[in-house]
Amino acid sequence: EVPGQIRRAVMFVDLASFTPLAEAMGDLRAAQVLDRFATIVRRAVQRCHGRIVKQIGDGFMIVFPECFSAVSCGLELELRSSTEPQFPAVRIGLHWGPLLYREGDYVGSNVNIAARLADEAQRHQFLVTAAVRSRAKNYEGVEWVRVGKRRLKGLTTEVEIFAAKAVEPSELERVRDPVCGMEMSAREVTARLSLDGNEHSFCSDDCLKKYVKAPEKYPA
Repeated sequence: EVPGQIRRAVMFVDLASFTPLAEAMGDLRAAQVLDRFATIVRRAVQRCHGRIVKQIGDGFMIVFPECFSAVSCGLELELRSSTEPQFPAVRIGLHWGPLLYREGDYVGSNVNIAARLADEAQRHQFLVTAAVRSRAKNYEGVEWVRVGKRRLKGLTTEVEIFAAKAVEPSELERVRDPVCGMEMSAREVTARLSLDGNEHSFCSDDCLKKYVKAPEKYPA
């Protein structure tokens, strides 16, 4: 290892639909959603003994001393955001390896891998590398779903990826507003629209009006 390197689990987490949400709802309401997200992240990170390194927009970079607490935090972030009323989905990427600490920040190729994993993740997806799975494979309550090898953006070699899922996921069924990306339980839906045999749910009348005006802008 390079002198000054330390091994850490590094996580990136962000909101899957924050940009369209901000465009649909405006800066003030988007900021309110971001404040709620920040509260969820800080509470989960504190409980799991991690440390928030930085926040960039709707994304957080977090480090943990080992993988068990990092996996626990990722699962809690997914659970909390999935049960939060009218809230967008999260995407999470987690990797383990040597990091360089420079002026309050962590840098290096392993940081880039974690960031690219979060970019690669879909809605509600918690992606980890084989290094994380190897160190946390005995974690009870987690299902490791093999995603396969991927060539992540900006990296020259393929990375083996797994999705970490809670064995007993929430039974709460949620629907997604096609305009802003907000996710809701059935009782939180403000408006519904049936179009071409498909039913669409909306968090507000404003989102419904935007959809009716130009449905082609919001593919399913």
